[in-house]
Amino acid sequence: MFETLQNANRLLMEVEFSPVQGERFQPTGFPDLGGATYQLADGTRMLLVESAQSMANRLENMIVGPDNELLKDLTGLSYIRVRLTGGTETTSNSLIEAHRLNSPYIISDEGFKEDFKKAAEYESKKPINWQKVARALFKYDVNSLLHGAFLANLEDGRIKVARSVSAFIEARNVREVVSGGVKNNPIDPTGTLRAKTYGKDVYGNVPYQRFEYTAESIRGYFNLDLGLLRSYDLGQDAFDLLVSLALYKIRSFLSEGTRLRTACDLKVKGELKTTEPPGISLPTREGLLKGLKEKINSCKPMFEDPPVTEITTETVVKKEKRSEE
Repeated sequence: MFETLQNANRLLMEVEFSPVQGERFQPTGFPDLGGATYQLADGTRMLLVESAQSMANRLENMIVGPDNELLKDLTGLSYIRVRLTGGTETTSNSLIEAHRLNSPYIISDEGFKEDFKKAAEYESKKPINWQKVARALFKYDVNSLLHGAFLANLEDGRIKVARSVSAFIEARNVREVVSGGVKNNPIDPTGTLRAKTYGKDVYGNVPYQRFEYTAESIRGYFNLDLGLLRSYDLGQDAFDLLVSLALYKIRSFLSEGTRLRTACDLKVKGELKTTEPPGISLPTREGLLKGLKEKINSCKPMFEDPPVTEITTETVVKKEKRSEE
């Protein structure tokens, strides 16, 4: 399916964005920092609009439906579903858990832990066979090979697999737009009138500053590490599936995921193009989905049977410590 990529170690892609309306946009913000601005060697002012970690979350979410489960069109991909009991009665899964298989709700299950260690041929104080680890991740949670896995909660915490797909959005030649606003209390602007049972300081009128930006250009960058995927030696069908799934997530993000925040609604300008190797024609979203369904079927023997591993984890509610008076 991707014969043109056989000699490439990276698939680098980029696309241009612009605000849907007007010129202003609001970047991702960081505590005690705000927008991440920086300068190039020639003095050009740059801005990180969306970080690599935020984009990883957005790409992961592209195959998750409103019920927090895998999209029906991609049925057959491997992942873990966990039923939580005791302290709560709900379900979660490795598609939405912050650290995928390393979620304490998942990796604490002794049965799953032993099955994974056996599949990965993993033993404490012995060298790691990374191809076996990759095969085990593919078996139980294929997305971990795209978005990375750090199984810090597994034995001595040595299994760490890097992301093979990453992305970020940055803006060039930026200028600040400073404005302000106020949170109004229509009953008591002073904030002295409060609900008897709610004492937090959230009352009254609260003025605030707002920082937005304009830019000469906004560009998104996507990096698929083909060399890393190839090093896992999973076979051509599995390689094609992983590449297709990564590209499907990118295409889906560009189709329906570019409203990053209320004040950062972007639209795609032009086509997603490859810069390395140059001149590669990327499949459409529809074409990728068709190929994915074929590869899911081809890789069925490599997935757990059934592909969704079901576990149950009992939970408790931790009591808050009360300070002594």
